[in-house]
Amino acid sequence: MSSTANVNAAIQVDETQAQRIALQIWQNEGAGRVDYLTVWNEGEDFPSFGIGHFIWYPTAVDGPFVESFPDLRDYLQQRLELPEWLRREEDSPWRSREQFYQQFDSAEMNGLRQLLQQSVSHQVGFIIQRMEQALPKMLEIVPEKAQRAHISTQFYRVADQANGPYALIDYINFKGEGVALSERYQGEGWGMLQVLQRMDPKASDVMAEFVHSADTVLTQRVANASRDESRWLVGWRKRLQTYLGPVNTNFKTALPPQTGQARHEE
Repeated sequence: MSSTANVNAAIQVDETQAQRIALQIWQNEGAGRVDYLTVWNEGEDFPSFGIGHFIWYPTAVDGPFVESFPDLRDYLQQRLELPEWLRREEDSPWRSREQFYQQFDSAEMNGLRQLLQQSVSHQVGFIIQRMEQALPKMLEIVPEKAQRAHISTQFYRVADQANGPYALIDYINFKGEGVALSERYQGEGWGMLQVLQRMDPKASDVMAEFVHSADTVLTQRVANASRDESRWLVGWRKRLQTYLGPVNTNFKTALPPQTGQARHEE
């Protein structure tokens, strides 16, 4: 990652900010725990990896959520030496949650966690890159000129706030850009696009409005879901509150492992 990652001159994230954001995302997704760098959430059809819990589908699983671990792997491969097995596998080699946790202490899994722990700065670089690419993707699928202008304006209003870059980076990693048609319940999305669309352009407290809009979008997702997702809403709302204050860095990142106690939340 270069010393400055940016969309344009309006958004800049230096190395110090990037490291703070990385720790906060790791805390958000996996309590800052090394053993939570490789998880398979109960009730899901896929494992996820890294500080951002990047999804990696097993063979024959075609889920609704955007698969992100293969792209992270390609990003890391351009910067680091990866294990041969990781370069070789197109799909997740773990076919079930039971198999995943049976092999949790295998040489491959331990090596993968070590790689992910040592590549935190690269992972946040990957997440920042996704944020940089998000606005053009969102604008591309919005036909109305006025709506495109609204989305762009709200994006940069958030970016201009002290905690704005973190909020944009984290929410896009957390819930996506909102452009994938597969990521819809009853035709309604829950990504960054939908959050920006709902924002009041006249709101004086930009971050409070961003959080309020995101809360509305996520509450609607729970209401529209065919499965019960209400158990996650409290955690999602707690995460949104981190956008209102300074990014915390006082985290422990190597607590003793508790195999099988993953806390991944879609």
